[in-house]
Amino acid sequence: MKIVVGVKRVVDSNVKVRVRADGTAVDINNVKMSMNPFDEIAVEEAVRLKEAGVATEIVAVSAGPAQSQETLRTALAIGADRAILIDTNADLQPLAVAKLLKAVIDKEQPQLVILGKQAIDDDSNQTGQMLASLAGWPQGTFASKVTLEGKDATVAREVDGGTETVALTLPAVVTTDLRLNEPRYVTLPNIMKAKKKPLETTTPESLGVDVSPRLKTLKVAEPPTRSAGEKVADVTKLVERLREAKVL
Repeated sequence: MKIVVGVKRVVDSNVKVRVRADGTAVDINNVKMSMNPFDEIAVEEAVRLKEAGVATEIVAVSAGPAQSQETLRTALAIGADRAILIDTNADLQPLAVAKLLKAVIDKEQPQLVILGKQAIDDDSNQTGQMLASLAGWPQGTFASKVTLEGKDATVAREVDGGTETVALTLPAVVTTDLRLNEPRYVTLPNIMKAKKKPLETTTPESLGVDVSPRLKTLKVAEPPTRSAGEKVADVTKLVERLREAKVL
């Protein structure tokens, strides 16, 4: 079984993002970048499936600038077998990424695609669903457990108030949630081995995909500053303030 895993280069989750002075986007100059945390979970799950003897090959795919090679090398260090970079400096939106991934799976013919449920930069939570629709494949989103048996997959997924279990027939698309697994620590020997693994580069034009943005960002702004809190002398005063705020 071949598994394709999508990974995205994003601002590191520990970095406090800043908005550009012109308010057009987030400033990523001289900012630490890393793999999207949900995509790390996706790569880890694919590697675990291979270690269990279910999968035979893992292909990591990323769309973005040339620096995304670093993200792909991280995926290779975790355990992916090879990588594909779709090199573009375009402002990629979820539909464009889904179309690029559709072109890749048409070429690679995997039995399973695993993606993070969302990227922490735009929080769109759309790419996996769009890819499943474009490919005409079943989908299991927000997965907290994935079980594969032959051509069948069972996915326990996070829903409001609990979990829901769905049965899928492969090929299928699965998107990962936080409870699915804990990504492993990447060791130095594996980082060195990753440098020797194949990394193919292509472009949206070569794949025949138009990645022109369908949406336009009008303005990006910092969240409003929160007002300072107030200390009260006793419970009576607290209740009075809560009533003024119409909480009680």
